Amino acid sequence: MTPKSVFLAEITNLELEQFLKKHHTVYVPVGATEQHGPHSPVSTDVLIPQEIARRVAEQQGDALVAPALPYTLSYPHRGFACEFSLSIETFMATIKELAISFARAGFKRIVFLNGHYDNTYALAYACAQAAEQLPEGAKAFPFNYWDGIPAERWAQATENGKGLHAGDGEVSMILAIRPDLIDKDQLNTEFPNFPETKTKSPALHTAFFFSAPGSVYAMTKSGTWGDATLATAEKGEQFLQWGVESVVDLMADIEKTFRELPVR
Repeated sequence: MTPKSVFLAEITNLELEQFLKKHHTVYVPVGATEQHGPHSPVSTDVLIPQEIARRVAEQQGDALVAPALPYTLSYPHRGFACEFSLSIETFMATIKELAISFARAGFKRIVFLNGHYDNTYALAYACAQAAEQLPEGAKAFPFNYWDGIPAERWAQATENGKGLHAGDGEVSMILAIRPDLIDKDQLNTEFPNFPETKTKSPALHTAFFFSAPGSVYAMTKSGTWGDATLATAEKGEQFLQWGVESVVDLMADIEKTFRELPVR
């Protein structure tokens, strides 16, 4: 019996039982419910990993896509009306318990496919917390959908690293997924006024954003971080395809790593 859909929420219990006799991978899209400028839906960070997971599952034929987790870590956006999030402790507990639950059902690869950078560290730590309670052979781990995108492609998708939120890349992908959700009359351009620094280290962003609730609200007027006026659906299709290739390559690499790296 082949499931009628790659979306776990759209199949029956019997279809899942049959699926698990041959396959063992589930993608859990993890996003956020937060402002994305004056033009984009607050579900942006959910829609993108969910769409990439769908395409990967349909292409590979060996995975299902679980209902997405929309409430996560959005505290840097505190101050905007659209900032609906969990505490770090609650978020990590949720990820841990979901990992255990999916493993108990029979999945052996529980992949939290992340579309919201602020979740990155907490996802990994929560999977580590779950690890000792997973059945033998089951593993839960996170990937950001962009982790396997080559640097030159990532530069194109992020305006050379300067458009990281509600700019060209994200808006283009939403135009490819749900163009009806973009308010084209409100497309704008705003770049935070980052000072010149000696180190130019990504650690500065981590220290500024991850440890400071309201940091994005404080540094932007509109919530946009990039040039949304550059967005097109055609570019969005390309960026989504790069995301699909990223996830496929990451999954192949992690399986090879699981298989070959351990020595005891």
